[in-house]
Amino acid sequence: MSPVPKSRAGMISLIRDAQGDVNMTLDTDEMKGVQKRLRRAEGQIGGVIRMIEAGRDCADIVTQLAAASKAIDRAGFAVIALGLRQCLTDDPSGSAVDAASLEKLFLSLA
Repeated sequence: MSPVPKSRAGMISLIRDAQGDVNMTLDTDEMKGVQKRLRRAEGQIGGVIRMIEAGRDCADIVTQLAAASKAIDRAGFAVIALGLRQCLTDDPSGSAVDAASLEKLFLSLA
């Protein structure tokens, strides 16, 4: 495993694994907004479960499921955006990051 440059601020660390793929580790301080979104989605999912248990209307349940799904999707996009921003800032040539891997991550949310 050969290390890839670490960011100046230590906000992201890029490491090549045994297969040569680059793995990104994002700083937890930068992920606070993502955590907030996911906690909101967690609450919404709990609410959906309670709605089902209470026999609530189908339309209400689906509305809440859609809101939770959107919150989770936005959290995923925020993670990818943070990673991209850091990669472009720390390695403007893009040589440390495999564009195909990032595209695959991005499309996995679609």
